[in-house]
Amino acid sequence: MESFTEQETQILLNFCSNTDKRVFVLKNLPEAIKGALFSRYSRSTKSLRRLLLDEFLSSKESGLMELVGQGTGPDLAAATLKAEEFYNRVLDGFGDDSVGELGGAHVAIEDVSIVSTKTIEDARVGGSPLEKSTRYVYFDQKRDGKWLYYREPAIMASTFADEYSASMDSLFETYARLVPTLTKYVEEQWPIEQFEFQPDRTQPAVLFGKLADEKAIKRAKVAYTGAVRAKVCDALRYLLPASTLTNMGFYGNGRFWQNMISRLYSHPLAESQELGAAMHKELGTAIKPFVRRAKKDEYLAGRQGRMKNAIAGIAAGENKNRVELVGYDNDAVDRTVAACLYPYCDAPMTALLQKAQAMTEQQKAEVVEAYAGGRNTRRDKPGRAFEQAYYDFDVCADYGAYRDIHRHRILTQERQLLGCRHGFETPEELVQAGLEKDYSDAMKSAAVLYNKIAEQMPFEAQYCVPLGYRIRWRMKMNLREAYHFCEIRSGMQGHTSYRRVAQDVYRHINNAHPALARNMSFVDMKEYPLGRINAEMSKENKRALQ
Repeated sequence: MESFTEQETQILLNFCSNTDKRVFVLKNLPEAIKGALFSRYSRSTKSLRRLLLDEFLSSKESGLMELVGQGTGPDLAAATLKAEEFYNRVLDGFGDDSVGELGGAHVAIEDVSIVSTKTIEDARVGGSPLEKSTRYVYFDQKRDGKWLYYREPAIMASTFADEYSASMDSLFETYARLVPTLTKYVEEQWPIEQFEFQPDRTQPAVLFGKLADEKAIKRAKVAYTGAVRAKVCDALRYLLPASTLTNMGFYGNGRFWQNMISRLYSHPLAESQELGAAMHKELGTAIKPFVRRAKKDEYLAGRQGRMKNAIAGIAAGENKNRVELVGYDNDAVDRTVAACLYPYCDAPMTALLQKAQAMTEQQKAEVVEAYAGGRNTRRDKPGRAFEQAYYDFDVCADYGAYRDIHRHRILTQERQLLGCRHGFETPEELVQAGLEKDYSDAMKSAAVLYNKIAEQMPFEAQYCVPLGYRIRWRMKMNLREAYHFCEIRSGMQGHTSYRRVAQDVYRHINNAHPALARNMSFVDMKEYPLGRINAEMSKENKRALQ
């Protein structure tokens, strides 16, 4: 292990978590400098700490020594700016966009519409989003006397402004009015006495009435209240319009943010363009060198116009089923079997494929079982051999379900414009509670406004559409991703709508390739009255141990 002088050690400890171990964390450095340091590291024989000392800390240009002992304020800001200017020169010397993946930033995005969250989350690589949930948080409160929805500039400047405001207000008012009514119905329909709870994590679950410990009773009540809230939110979120304001937290590396800003600048919606400009400005205070080249992408912005002639004359149509399997490779099983064998022998892929083709169906199933069998939980992931088989799905389900499914990354996903053409879902709970008319009236009224605006502004009209309306999107995924998707999204605690999509995907794959779907052991095909009850109780039991 490399050694350092006492003085070097003291300096390094300002920026490294240790000076005597093989693994360490960088700290107190601008993100731009981290990127420059790793870039130089890839082309140097020196250790990272020695490189930091010799070429970065010793350079007066870098301004890094000015960061030692600095707290906050003008001095630190000046030193950071100096460091970033130094980075720009390093980056120009490398000319490699991948340098931008070596540093990043956390960004909070508040009061953004649901429409724009999907545009932001379309990015698949380099970013990690979290979004305020419509499943666990009520959207029944006003701020400064106004419901929280995006007032789209083009709509508000048009003759539709008053009608738009009235329609959005009506959806939120209906949502807020139905919260207590539906809550009462759910509590009466599925009283707490029907459910079992664990007194603690070591004991078996018992019916609520048999709990003796006061703390356990309290935890059970909290869990039940949370499960009821989720049930109510799950049903009523269908009323929320796509203009609903929400909050996001996002971490992304430098390349991700540069591409993100460029995409937002190129988007047809004013809100997206404004978000791009806001991100560009704020990220310029943290990772300016990483986003300095972000600008409108004329090629991307022009695609919509270039496609107009291509789609002329294509008639609208409807899906026959919620999930349709559009296609898959006929030799998927053979190629998957060959890929299962590949890392465990010394033979070329062509020979293994020929061997797989010569096998009986039973022999192929045995190979797949040896490779993927023995899974104890859904976290036991099948290997990369399962990336040989691909499935192409066309899905038509409610926009709320799409929003949850959209966050999956290891697949190809594209959606059509949100609208009211495919009708809306009606939650069974609202029908059973006698609230169907209130719900349907609000949904149909929103569709009337959508149809008016869509004739002139198809992109902006999306803001009018409640989450319960169906949207069509395509998903292409390999078998490995299908295991993950079907098992996690069919889970007991999931929303009924996306659980059904995951269950349908599983059925299609199982019908097409039963040998490959055989070990998809943790797909949950059941229905539950309060799906969140176990998850809520588990959360309360964990809290009790803290």
